[in-house]
Amino acid sequence: MEGKGIPETTPHVLTRYESIDSQRLTTDDSADSDLLELTPLGSGQEVGRSCIYLCFKGKRILLDCGIHPGLHGMDALPFVDVVDPEQIDLLLISHFHLDHCGALPWFLQKTAFKGRCFMTHATKAIYRWILADYIKVSNIATDQMLYTEADLEQSMDKIETIDFHEEKQVSGVRFWCYNAGHVLGAAMFMIEIAGVKVLYTGDFSRQEDRHLMSAEIPAIRPDVLIIESTYGTHIHEKREEREARFTGIVYDTVSRGGRCLIPVFALGRAQELLLILDEYWSQHPELHDIPIYYASSLAKKCMSVYQTYIYAMNNRIKKQIAVSNPFVFKHISNLKSIDHFDDVGPCVILASPGVMQSGLSRELFESWCPDSRNCCIIAGYCPEGTLAKQVLAEPEEIQALSGQRIARKCQIEYISFSAHTDYQQTSEFVRALRPPHIILVHGEANEMNRLKAALQREYEDSVSPPVLHNPRNTVPVRLHFRGEKTAKVMGSLAIDPPKAGHKLSGVLVKRNFAYHLLAPTDLSKYTDMAMSTISQKLSVHFGGTFEDLCNCLSHFECEISDGKVRSVRVMRQIVVALNTGARLVTLEWVASPVADMYADSIIAVLLKSESNGYAGRPVDEKPLNSTLLTDLLSDMFAVEGLTTDGETVMKCRIDGTDVEIDLCRKQLLKCSDETISSMITKLLSCPAS
Repeated sequence: MEGKGIPETTPHVLTRYESIDSQRLTTDDSADSDLLELTPLGSGQEVGRSCIYLCFKGKRILLDCGIHPGLHGMDALPFVDVVDPEQIDLLLISHFHLDHCGALPWFLQKTAFKGRCFMTHATKAIYRWILADYIKVSNIATDQMLYTEADLEQSMDKIETIDFHEEKQVSGVRFWCYNAGHVLGAAMFMIEIAGVKVLYTGDFSRQEDRHLMSAEIPAIRPDVLIIESTYGTHIHEKREEREARFTGIVYDTVSRGGRCLIPVFALGRAQELLLILDEYWSQHPELHDIPIYYASSLAKKCMSVYQTYIYAMNNRIKKQIAVSNPFVFKHISNLKSIDHFDDVGPCVILASPGVMQSGLSRELFESWCPDSRNCCIIAGYCPEGTLAKQVLAEPEEIQALSGQRIARKCQIEYISFSAHTDYQQTSEFVRALRPPHIILVHGEANEMNRLKAALQREYEDSVSPPVLHNPRNTVPVRLHFRGEKTAKVMGSLAIDPPKAGHKLSGVLVKRNFAYHLLAPTDLSKYTDMAMSTISQKLSVHFGGTFEDLCNCLSHFECEISDGKVRSVRVMRQIVVALNTGARLVTLEWVASPVADMYADSIIAVLLKSESNGYAGRPVDEKPLNSTLLTDLLSDMFAVEGLTTDGETVMKCRIDGTDVEIDLCRKQLLKCSDETISSMITKLLSCPAS
């Protein structure tokens, strides 16, 4: 399989106010096209609203369907309006984070999408609760809501599940998934269409943490790798050093009487941080009087999901569960809402959402940020346009949701527990897979450009370096994949071993993108098809004798049969029988284009004979001149044993084959060789004879 990339066109990023009809993606999506097209409808040179459109061999696939955490309403959606949802065959969701699945209820319920949607079991279990929480905490007007709780409930029935390494097939598209390590249930999808393999990583991490295993490296080399570039060329801090710095900051904050806010999403990194804090509190008795709250309305539901899917976590958790459940915390309490919180004295609160655009984390930050004793620890990636991203610059004041300006005096710390790959992990992953084409997505433009340049430098001395692409939203990457079409011989045709120069004849069956050569009798065994034949029978009026009939058919190759009913087999395919009493000639044959043509010709001859008032050869027509015929045959063949029975029949041997010719009817009576028979028949039908 050879792939060649076509240079990108001038990028153009759509806005919601442009004419959608003029911006629809046009693709050569026929089943025979060798053009593969990949278009980011979201996450193209940005972080958020991940949605990749893949089109190849007439199959259309969407990879993820998220929202942008820094935008609201329709503006937060990926640019799905440049494609036709009704034509999408397959939708694959990598994990439960909002920027990867937040638009899914809207897409399943509010568009014409009729394809199939898949995600892992753990992702589906958590998806239900994470989006229900998103609906509740969204601080926008009802008419701007993308979907309701009812839409979310109804979308659940349209989502199918897939196990890791389980292979599925939809409309000829094969796909399976690997563990991505990012969050519980996160998956990398390998998609195969007509032999071309595309690996979509989604968000993934190659570093094992306290509860999740690291992402797998597929044993199969993909032709195209679609990979996240969130952290560009950054190198992550070592896990031990990061945890020590995190617990140190928390300890210092509560020791000085401050409150420590850790904005997190309800699921994902929150569970990792809870494991760290619960263990640290157990090792420090002096902290036992200081409460830790997990502030999420989904706390109990989320933890029950984590306790259910222990098998999907790493060996550390699997071993620990045999002794005690690590997710039953001793020093952490659940906090449903701020109404249940008595804000007196130092404490630690993990509150959602992680980007502080709304919800409890936003309320607590606005309340605590004027106090210099307090601290806010940003523990994950912050997309542009969010409050979490804004406070990293440590502004002197922030704007509250009410619109008033609030002084910011609290300590701001950034410690990345975000389970995304850094440059070292990304580089090792690419080197292990060696894909010829790499598509960078899910990264801010600057980070993505740095990663692209670094990878290009890394392979600049390579004989065949990978081709890297970092397209903007709605700008397609077009690649050509040309491969030889091969057919697999099956059934009775495959019984005998192949021999050089031996020709196989059968029915070529195309199923999805595979070709099979079968004997017609095997069709019912290997396909839904069956071989059938059509026998045709036609009668016409004929008033002559059997000899007249033979004379009429003398220009055809004929064999006379003297059974109960005298008949003539014409061109070895049409049986012509005469019923003298009924004055009818009946033709019978197995339908085929050639046999039908012969039947039409015979009917035409018989009808012309009737219209001319005679059924046989004209009375003044003389028999063939045996001397002339002998000379003609001698010029064409090596003739032996030539004899003539009066003026009626000529007999001879031609190239070892016995031949008999009726001189009166100008008809070949006997010849077993098809080539010789055809040549003599044409000679006898020549007017000059």
